[in-house]
Amino acid sequence: MTAGSAGVELVGDERVMAGPYRVAHAAAWCVGRVTAAAGELLRERGTDPGPVSVDVRHAAEAFRSERHLRVDGAFPGEMWAPLSGDYRAADGWVRLHCNYPHHEAAVRTALGDDVAGEVATLPAAVVVAAVLAAGGAAAALRSPGDWRAHPQGAAVAAEPLVSVERIGDGPARPLPRADRPLAGVRVLELTHVIAGPVCGRTLAAHGADVLHVGAAHLPAVPAAVIDTGFGKRTCHLDLRSPEGRSALSGLLADADVMVQSFRPDSLPGKGFGSNDLPPGKILVSLSAYGHSGPWRTRRGFDSLVQLATGIAHRDGVDQPVPLPAQALDHGTGWLAAYGVLTALRRRAAAGGTWHVRVSLARTAHWLDRLGRVESAEHGKPVDAYLSQMDSPFGTVRHVRFPGTLPGSPPRWDHGPRTPGGDPPAWW
Repeated sequence: MTAGSAGVELVGDERVMAGPYRVAHAAAWCVGRVTAAAGELLRERGTDPGPVSVDVRHAAEAFRSERHLRVDGAFPGEMWAPLSGDYRAADGWVRLHCNYPHHEAAVRTALGDDVAGEVATLPAAVVVAAVLAAGGAAAALRSPGDWRAHPQGAAVAAEPLVSVERIGDGPARPLPRADRPLAGVRVLELTHVIAGPVCGRTLAAHGADVLHVGAAHLPAVPAAVIDTGFGKRTCHLDLRSPEGRSALSGLLADADVMVQSFRPDSLPGKGFGSNDLPPGKILVSLSAYGHSGPWRTRRGFDSLVQLATGIAHRDGVDQPVPLPAQALDHGTGWLAAYGVLTALRRRAAAGGTWHVRVSLARTAHWLDRLGRVESAEHGKPVDAYLSQMDSPFGTVRHVRFPGTLPGSPPRWDHGPRTPGGDPPAWW
């Protein structure tokens, strides 16, 4: 039992996940910061939050919630496509991300049908460059030292872990008395796996009205959609069309927060960038490799960022070693939620238009700087952290939301819903 930051009590031993990185501690710290911030907002809304605490093991398992997901007793599809994985190159290792059909097509365009055979003949940097040029997603394994010396590594290290920046004027918007931290707060979520949806799922558990905006033509990973869909409604809009953009503008006019994980410069091209925000809104931007530097627009996913930043590197081990959870994704999602709570409190007191920015690479930098603790898998059953909920998909087993806030226990009001099954409107 240890004391955490911001007056949060962390309960339990952090050495419950295999590997040297302090993943369980990072999970508990993120959950603690969000829960404490939710408690302060609740206090400002007239409800005593009570003492905040975090069960470290519970937080750690929430950071790999997708592993515990079951629908009617079975796992609802694979998280990884067959072609996704680590490949030995002529001078090191490369990871290819092929979970979406267009990314798999890009890999085959760049490398042909014998992907492993072609990669083995080429330097890792050549493989990555070819895949990226074809519109795919890939990363080469680096050591932490090599990443720190890289221009992108230096750019990321100079960025805040969570940037909460006032970018415009707007009236103060005090929140009325309520018994939940985010009651009455409307959140538009334009995101895909996993960090952005985790942010929306977290805000929903503290009472926000979260509307996920997807599109029928975009691919998705069903298991991830179900796992991160708790507490949200979900609609489809085609932002390629004037009608879709007009509908999104109408939703944004009545929203408090918009969370987006489009690649940098993509959403502004559709008229929804930080310079396009109506006064008083809060924009949250999540990226893979940071918001500055030469890679700011590069496609990336948790598994790729682990290799690129050296997180997957181990001295004396001739292959990438992944973290025991997709902690960069989950951590970044929780940090984004913390940024939203911070921006809401600042807007309530001083007004303004706000931009929250986080990235997987900056979360990796933070995790690296937490130090090392040799750990092994705890091995004890996690049943105490699991629950069930009905949904259109069936009975969903899931990890309960972590973090203790006695004055308003976080909860999801309903299970995941069918993608696109709700109207593009606020309740």
